[in-house]
This record gives sequence, structure tokens and C-alpha cells, in this order.
Amino acid sequence: MKVVYLLVALLALTSTVVSAYDPSPLQDFCVAAKEKDGVFVNGKFCKDPKLVKAEDFFRHVEPGETVNPLGSNVTQVFVDQLPGLNTLGIGLARIDFAPKGLNAPHTHPRGTEILIVLEGTLYVGFVTSNQDGNRLFTKVLNKGDVFVFPIGLIHFQLNVGYGNAVAIAGLSSQNPGAITIANALFKANPPISSEVLTKAFQVDKSIIDYLQKQSWYDNNN
Repeated sequence: MKVVYLLVALLALTSTVVSAYDPSPLQDFCVAAKEKDGVFVNGKFCKDPKLVKAEDFFRHVEPGETVNPLGSNVTQVFVDQLPGLNTLGIGLARIDFAPKGLNAPHTHPRGTEILIVLEGTLYVGFVTSNQDGNRLFTKVLNKGDVFVFPIGLIHFQLNVGYGNAVAIAGLSSQNPGAITIANALFKANPPISSEVLTKAFQVDKSIIDYLQKQSWYDNNN
């Protein structure tokens, strides 16, 4: 019987170890530091429940300004804008488009996105990873249509209608992050070596120099 009890205990311990996992990161990186030199990461400090108010779970979102080079504006509602989202694993964004406005190709490293069109017509799409052959999935969406962009994949939205367009995006993180591809490559600080970009894109250095001199716009607010 002792052997049986021992086996049961070992199985229970093994199942506990196997089911354990690290929490998903909520920032781009986290360098290990001694406690006195460190900061609290992967979330926010929690407010005393006795001091919590309804306003902690509320935010009014106005239409975004679309008079800019992209003709679009992303109004974020993540944990920094809405404290009540902390630890809940969700976020939201309102995306406003002028006619022909573009939400440029970008990724969310920490969140899947589900988009619903409130007004207008959008041409949307995402590209799969190298492993899946960089396949492009696209769809034209009208009012009431819903589309999903898997976590970490490059995706975009373009207003192909004649009027303004509005969409709401739900994301599976309180801080999903956003990496706009053109900004990351050509507006890095300090700049990425032109030798790297020339070889990567297989173009003349003058083209890379031209791209790095452009004022790449960030439409995220």
C-alpha cells in the first residue's frame, strides 16, 4: 500500500509540474534585475479594492482625427487608458478612417485582434508566417462584418469606400502592443544599418537612404 500511495503522490506532483507555465509577457522585454534596482512589470500595481470607483471601469471614446498622412487614427483603450482592465486580459481600440485611409501593416505581439466594422467599407488582410508560406488572406468588409487577425501576424485595413469608415477592434491583452512595420524598419532609433536593409530588401542603398529620411507617421493614440 505504501508503494501505491507513493505512486499516487508522484503522479499528482508530475501533473502539477506539467500544468504550470510562465505568464505571457505584457511588455516588449523584461531584463532580470536585483530587487532594489527593479520595477514591477507584467501588469500594474493593484488599487485597494475599497478605493475602487465606477470611473475606474469607464472611458468615453471620441472619434479620432484622420487629417494625417495615413488618413486614419487608432484610439487605444488599453490598461493605460482604462485602469479597470488590469489583469482582465482584454483591450479595445477605435479606428477611424478618412476616404482611402489606411491602418498601415502592423502586428500586435501580445494579442489576437477581432474587428467589427461600424460604418463604411474596409479591405482587410493578414499574412501568415514563413512556415506557412507567407500566405495572404484578404476580405472586403461592410457594416456589421467581423474579421479576426491572429496574434503576432502582420495585418492591415484600408478604407475602400467613398466616405468615412469606423471600426472597433477587440484584443486579447490589456497591453497588446503595436509594431508598425515601416516605422520599425525605417524609423528605428538609432537607425538600422543601411547595409542590413539593402541586403534584406535587395535594393540599391539610395532607396534605403530615401526611405529612412521620410517622416513615418504613427496613427496610434
